Amino acid sequence: MLTASAVLLAALLALHGLVPDLPGRPGSLLETFLPWLGLLIPVQIGAAVLRRSAVASFAALLPVAAWLALFGALPLSGPPGTPGAEGGRALLAVQHNVADDNPDPAGTARALAAAGADLIALEELTPAALPSYRTVLAAGYPYHVVHGTVGLWSRYPLTDARPVDIRPAGVGPEWNRGLRATARTPRGEIAVYVAHLPSLRMGAHGFGSARRDESAVRLGAAVAAEASERVLLLGDLNGTVDDRGLAPVTSRLTAPGSGFAFSWPARFPLARIDQVLARSATVTRVWSLPRTGSDHLPVAARVTL
Repeated sequence: MLTASAVLLAALLALHGLVPDLPGRPGSLLETFLPWLGLLIPVQIGAAVLRRSAVASFAALLPVAAWLALFGALPLSGPPGTPGAEGGRALLAVQHNVADDNPDPAGTARALAAAGADLIALEELTPAALPSYRTVLAAGYPYHVVHGTVGLWSRYPLTDARPVDIRPAGVGPEWNRGLRATARTPRGEIAVYVAHLPSLRMGAHGFGSARRDESAVRLGAAVAAEASERVLLLGDLNGTVDDRGLAPVTSRLTAPGSGFAFSWPARFPLARIDQVLARSATVTRVWSLPRTGSDHLPVAARVTL
């Protein structure tokens, strides 16, 4: 029994992509919380030791190897703010879903500005809170663009700004959650996308991701059609980089090289659904910032051009 359970755990980790996405999306649900399967590994090892079974002990090493192959490099990044070998070729980007019910938008803006980022992407901006973000961020970020409920603030000039239509079918034109702009940085130009994909819903029929997945297809198509070589995507994608529902996006961009940076929910973060992804650039590390008035944690990333 112990041997079989260890083999099953290793298989779920190593072959999670083979779990069928039946109605209810069990595959996406598994992939959303995939790193947490590692909590079962000490239980497996402890049980094998207590049983004094050589076969069970050997089998318990299989999920260890599978977990390390998937996530072993992620926790190895240095503390936030440690200069990397990329030096002056790096950008610092911050991504944050600020929450439309945030009780202190000005305080949230001050906290984000204190991170010293070059680019700040925000989602769930409301007409009532937007003036607070504009006022607080104006001094350090003289360039910004807002479309619907998403916005981008930059230390460097922004050009070619335009909306990106990522609406799933049946959603009206008032639903505006995507934009694109070119940031003219000292390290060269980069096309920056800001996106907020539809939320997931857990219900009687399982993991409700159909609208999120459809929006991801539209966002992936926009990235694929992007003429600029360098692309940076900042957004609340309502999914982890392991979630197959985001494959239309993640297959075209690269994920961070280190750092778990769980961002949701803020009280007890279980998953990073706020993403910083790149093309022809490298997100060398990513980390979570202190909690604001949102139900998400801000995520910071160092991007090497």
